[in-house]
Amino acid sequence: MSLISLLIALGAERHLSSPIWQFNFYYQHYLRLFNRISWINSSKSSASDNDGETATSSVIANTLFIAIPVVACYLIIEALDNSLLYLIVSTLVLIVCFGCIQTRNCYKQYLLAAFRGEPTTCELHHLQLLQDKNLMDMGFGQSLVWLNYRYFIAIMIFFVLFGAPGALAYRLLTKITEQNNTAVESDDIGSDLNKDVAADIQRSELPHAHNQAISVFSQKILFWLDWLPVRAVAFCYMLVGHFSKAMPVWLDDVFNIEKLPHVLLVDVAEASEDFMIEQGDCTAEPCLLVRLAKRTLLLCLAVIALLILTGVLS
Repeated sequence: MSLISLLIALGAERHLSSPIWQFNFYYQHYLRLFNRISWINSSKSSASDNDGETATSSVIANTLFIAIPVVACYLIIEALDNSLLYLIVSTLVLIVCFGCIQTRNCYKQYLLAAFRGEPTTCELHHLQLLQDKNLMDMGFGQSLVWLNYRYFIAIMIFFVLFGAPGALAYRLLTKITEQNNTAVESDDIGSDLNKDVAADIQRSELPHAHNQAISVFSQKILFWLDWLPVRAVAFCYMLVGHFSKAMPVWLDDVFNIEKLPHVLLVDVAEASEDFMIEQGDCTAEPCLLVRLAKRTLLLCLAVIALLILTGVLS
């Protein structure tokens, strides 16, 4: 069932560009509902008056924010006693969790600007992507390598291991991390809803200490969730790229507990691809790394399929 859901979701995700198929559409609706729960808002308000309680309140609120939809998803799927319904629901959840149309559009606009010979516009798209996704300073192609892992490969892994609730939990956690430093994405949902969401977010805003506590909470969890999968995916990058060149990079950091996951993945990906960038060429790095990321995605899918067909994974 998991393999069928993966194949259907990967094939359908690119062609389903309607807002109803986008994760952000449901996230914003859920955010509005969650912010309107009176006892949560009252606890946030009391925490904002007491800096000592801010961190604890933030952790509790964010744990509930993730747990409620994940538990609901688990209960719904467990209540289904029909295999076909189980497949349909799991596949729908996976399609919604997969991908990010905003990142894909940013990549297209970046390439169009590069082909028009507008390096300043390319740089603006690059900076916008880093800001929207709350990423550290890295190249445009490097950002796409990391987001390919985060929006596709990691979700595939958590879906196969923990089912649709696992994929949903990971996607929610990444969204919370991104949302800390970003505004509401106006392209994914209707303008009227955006105004309401913006008002809700503004009403629920807390001091900087609150946002910092959320950021630390979510990033620590993601660090450990990504620690092992990133190293496995980085090994796949070596297999589809320049193995002998990337192997020393992978071996140097594979047991380094403090190495940030995105840094390790990007370092191995760059070592796995041979490319020479001419001065002023804005397309070479992202195009080559995106092609490498696509090959890695296919290899990861093949490995997962093999593990499922041999009975190692269910």
